[in-house]
Amino acid sequence: MTAPAPVSTPPQALARCRDLVRPELRAAVGGLHPWVGEMAAYSFGWCEVGGAAVDAPGGKGVRQALAVLGAEAVGAPAARGVPAAVAVELVHAFSLLHDDIMDGDTTRRRRPAVWRAYGTGPAVLAGDALFALAVRTLADSPGAVRLLSGALADLVRGQADDLLFATRPWTGVSAREYRVMAEHKTGALLGCAVALGAELGGAPEAVVSALDRVGRQLGVAFQLVDDVLGIWGDPAVTGKPVHGDLRERKKTYPVLAALGTSAGPRLAGLLDTPGRAEEAAALIEQTGGRTAALAEARRHTERAEALLTALPLASPDLADLLDFLVRRDL
Repeated sequence: MTAPAPVSTPPQALARCRDLVRPELRAAVGGLHPWVGEMAAYSFGWCEVGGAAVDAPGGKGVRQALAVLGAEAVGAPAARGVPAAVAVELVHAFSLLHDDIMDGDTTRRRRPAVWRAYGTGPAVLAGDALFALAVRTLADSPGAVRLLSGALADLVRGQADDLLFATRPWTGVSAREYRVMAEHKTGALLGCAVALGAELGGAPEAVVSALDRVGRQLGVAFQLVDDVLGIWGDPAVTGKPVHGDLRERKKTYPVLAALGTSAGPRLAGLLDTPGRAEEAAALIEQTGGRTAALAEARRHTERAEALLTALPLASPDLADLLDFLVRRDL
């Protein structure tokens, strides 16, 4: 583990990791049953219904970058983190595919969700295939499989809590419960990504565990920023309608923070009334809900940075990426 890790700007690091991982990810998906593989490729934005290839730009590739940079951070070559990157991308795709079904979301990345394009049953099957493929990708490393299975268990717990939150009254979810849900639903996979890279890079267990905690803190910060964007974000950037989370009655952190103020009863009334989302958003901002969510995101980012600072990392790219991804939205 003596190979020097390249130092680059965060956008360069993201692009470098995408270029390294993309061929292996495509090869893994190409080994699936052709019909299932087409649905998987559609979910990644590589093809249209029927299999016609498209030249889609794709996402930022945060999880795969965390896996590759996690390997480099412990002094291993980037290639050691590629299987980890492929596995977490497959799990992320699986989770989005199933989430869309559970949430009834009809679009994903500005086109029909897989279940709308192919049917609910086939979409469930495609998600199952991606899950199984992720585990098989790491089969040669028992330690990596243990990390992935732990993250998957937490992801399921987080999704279960999120679904149950929808059955509670507006004041029935605490900020602490929200943070636990966010760490499981979003943070677990980000923590797993960077920890898997370090694990495959040969890092000691204490370092792997610390990097997992870094990713979990980052994940909570991500979810908090996403909550803000889900209410006030630019639809051209987010791909979501303005005030979409309010119309869907999601108990996001800005909403919970505002409900805890003296304006809580009025806000609950607005949230329960169709067509009042704009007024609700304005009241949430006036009562400090947006500020509270961004302040909480900053706290989790600072915790992640403190954990990273305490580690003897071989490359600054991981820390630089963390700062770039979260702070630009704070």
